[in-house]
Parts: sequence; C-alpha cells; structure tokens
Amino acid sequence: MLIYFSTNNTTKNMIQQIQAALNSTISEINFPEAVLHHSGKVRESFVLPNEDRAIIVTDRVSAFDYILGTIPFKGQVLNQIAAWWFQHLDGVVPHHFINSPDPNISIVKNAKLIPVEIVVRGYLTGTTKTSSWYAYEHLNRKICGLEMPEGMRKNQKFDTPIITPTTKPEEGHDEPISREEIISQGLVPKAIYAQAEEYALKMFALGQKLAAEKGLILVDTKYEMGLDKKGDLIVIDEVHTPDSSRYWIAKSYKHRFMTNKEPESLDKEFVRRMLVEKGIDISADPETYDGGKFLNDELRIAAAEKYIRLFELMTGEKFKFPENLNATERIEGTLRKLA
Repeated sequence: MLIYFSTNNTTKNMIQQIQAALNSTISEINFPEAVLHHSGKVRESFVLPNEDRAIIVTDRVSAFDYILGTIPFKGQVLNQIAAWWFQHLDGVVPHHFINSPDPNISIVKNAKLIPVEIVVRGYLTGTTKTSSWYAYEHLNRKICGLEMPEGMRKNQKFDTPIITPTTKPEEGHDEPISREEIISQGLVPKAIYAQAEEYALKMFALGQKLAAEKGLILVDTKYEMGLDKKGDLIVIDEVHTPDSSRYWIAKSYKHRFMTNKEPESLDKEFVRRMLVEKGIDISADPETYDGGKFLNDELRIAAAEKYIRLFELMTGEKFKFPENLNATERIEGTLRKLA
C-alpha cells in the first residue's frame, strides 16, 4: 500500500502554496541566445557565450525513463539540494559547480561527458529491472559482473557499498555494464574509470555520513562525470538529489525491515512504486501512455511535500517559495542577462 504522510512542519500555508503552483510549473525553457542546447528528461542545458554552461532544472518528473508530468517546485528543490551538496564536496572531489544565480539555475564548468554512470548501492533494493533486487531475484544474484551474497532480504544493507555502472547512451535507455566491459570496449580509459570509482565512493561515504546526521539513510545514488577542458575528471550533473538518490527515514527503517514493510522514503521512488502497485507498465505501450492520467493533483501535491521535506531536512534551511509563480518567465529573464 502506498503511504502518504505529511511532516510536522507541513502547514496549511505550504499546501496552499503548492496548490497555487499546480498550473505554473516549469516544463519548457527557451533561450535562443545559447551557443548550444541540450534537453534531458528533467534538465535543460545551455552553453553560454563565455563557454560556461547554464543548467536549468525543470519541474518535470520521470520514472522508468519516461517523463510523467510536473511536480510543483521540484526543480527548485533539486537545484538547491545539488548546490548544497556541491559546496560540501569542495576539497573532497573536483566538480563543475560555479554558482546559482536563480533557484532553478546552476552555472557550471563545461565538460565532456564520459558515457557511463557510476551507481553506488548501499542496500539491496529497487523496483526496476536494473535494480539490485531484481538481479537478486531473477539474475542469480549477479549484477554488472558482481555476485551478491546469499541469504539476503529486500532492503537489507550490504556489508560494503557496491558499484554497478550503467551505460550512458545519447539515445535509448541506460543498461547495466561491468567494469571489465567498460574497459574492454574502450568506453572509458582504465585510469579514468578507476578515478571515477574512487570519486564515487568518496562522495557516497560523505553522503551517508551527512544524511545520517539528519536522520536519513542515503540508500543508493548515481553519479555522472566528465572531462574538463584540461582533460581532468570532474563530477557533473547533480549529486545526492531525490531524483538521483534513494533516501529512507532512519528511525523507522529497522522496524519496517523486520516486519517486511517498505521503508518510508523521501525521493521519487514512491512515484515508481505507485505505478507498479497500480499495475501500470509504461514501457509496454509508451506511445499511448498519458502521464496526466495517472499523475493526478493529489499525487503531485504529495510528491511536492516530500521533495520540500527532504530539502529542509538535508540542508537545515527553510524552503523559500518564490514570490513570482511564473518561474518560466523569471528563468528566461535571468538567462538573457547571462548571454
């Protein structure tokens, strides 16, 4: 059963703010002055005349590699959480973040993407066919060339985190791949890939430590990396956001694990779970799938609450609702000033 819950600091005013933004979410951004433009599932990326890159985090939400619709203030939450984490990574690993001139915009160093994602998993869990739990149940406990221990249960912690990379193709879906295949296929040079794994484990250790201090469990996450203009490896995209990471509530985890209940989560996993529980298989008929049919306003409001709650728990800051709900107009105005 899908669990909806509100936080102690979720006030009537917060619900009203979210409801007021249901029809003003950010789905598209236009910036014709950009040198180059790339549109992802959630982010719009523009290369500026000075060769830096402006990343705009929209309110789009995706699951199973398909865009479902929008969640109010989701983009602001993701961008500000990523900025918070990048600031905490200063001196830990090199990264692309420069500054954030708008709640939904990050100015970053331009980089050439390496064609793999580094996925770090601390727990045996998941709902998709690329998850560790699916591999455990259906693929003889093997994932990305690794064999997971016998006798584990869903949502159990691994003795040590495991790395399960995926491909990062320009088109199509990400696919699991082993370290050996990455090297043998020449996707990433051996030394660069070793460095990527080193960065990933450093970030994950710090992420778990800081999350634990906030009463959260950082369960798993994905990292993207690229080469800067000097050819040095740097961390790019986002870090430890509720879109790229799975977070559980620490105080209820043990009881729920022992009673075979799903952990309380503060990420977009509950959207995936809702679709699975409703028997909705987007991949079976993506051409006719209508996200709006299933992503109703009740779910959008519940998701917005979860995103905002995670922001406040993680950063210790009060979420600031923008005065101007026409965020698209505000963002495009900021971009024009950067051109």
